[in-house]
Amino acid sequence: MSPRRALAIATLLFASVTFASSARSPAIIKLATWNLEWFMRPETLQSLTPACTPADAPRDGARRAIPCDVAHELARSGEDIAALRAYGRQLDADVVALQEVDGADAARLVFPDHEFCFSGRIAPQNNGFAIRRGLPFSCGEDLTELSLNDDVRRGVELRLFPGTANEIRLLSVHLKSGCARDPLGGGRASCAELSRQLPALERWIDTQAGEHKPFAVMGDFNRDLRREPSGLSVWGEINDRDPPEAHLVNTAEGQDFQNCMPSQTFSGYIDYILLGRQAARGLVENSFGRELYRPTDAVRRKLSDHCPVFIRLRVADATNAAS
Repeated sequence: MSPRRALAIATLLFASVTFASSARSPAIIKLATWNLEWFMRPETLQSLTPACTPADAPRDGARRAIPCDVAHELARSGEDIAALRAYGRQLDADVVALQEVDGADAARLVFPDHEFCFSGRIAPQNNGFAIRRGLPFSCGEDLTELSLNDDVRRGVELRLFPGTANEIRLLSVHLKSGCARDPLGGGRASCAELSRQLPALERWIDTQAGEHKPFAVMGDFNRDLRREPSGLSVWGEINDRDPPEAHLVNTAEGQDFQNCMPSQTFSGYIDYILLGRQAARGLVENSFGRELYRPTDAVRRKLSDHCPVFIRLRVADATNAAS
């Protein structure tokens, strides 16, 4: 055998071994959550503005309406939407849990190359997911119990790699606002509503854990889970470790808090990615991050009062999962 032929065969063998090794390597997917603050198509906002609701009007989640302050202060231009789209591109996540978005048509303005699952609530504020095109998924049913008869937002379930050994179940949530750190049993109406949402959320978590499925709960909890007062708490109720697989990992635990823009003065996270014990085994170390807005964009553009939080997660066998 000539030296040239021997070298060619050796090169092919090396390439085959390298390919086989990489095919067996765990895949890593990037998960994010982002509240886009009353995001809708400009023509939709324009059509809803004449019948906008004043600040003191009773809340009606079964009505397609927007508050007057949103109508007058959050009318986004093409440049505003382009800036949000650029941040979505920069985020480069495989799956983004979305909140305060008026369905897939609106979300497509920010994520033009993704597919979507969204709740069917008639109100403009909906939860959902943007999924990178080509990633196997199926949309689950809305978690309507979480909405308290559509008074607040529903939960949305997404299944990645459905029907395979690598199926992962994700839930996008946007819990009741107005009770970030107050005691749940302290008498505030918003805290009472938040408390009423917890049994539905805990049941969803326990169902996934009981079926031994990796899962995550992602979204805007409107609650600083790291600094809750003593007594009844959101974290204590949903992380009761019964069944054992329901033991949750807060991916923001131990992370420094960063505001999205210089003008904000918040002191803690309310957007979270919580992993069940099985999914948490795949959490990539030091992968937690937050996509901040550039100060010039924050001043010039109507972006959102939230910015994305993200992690990276290993998938056991992407070759089989995607087949």
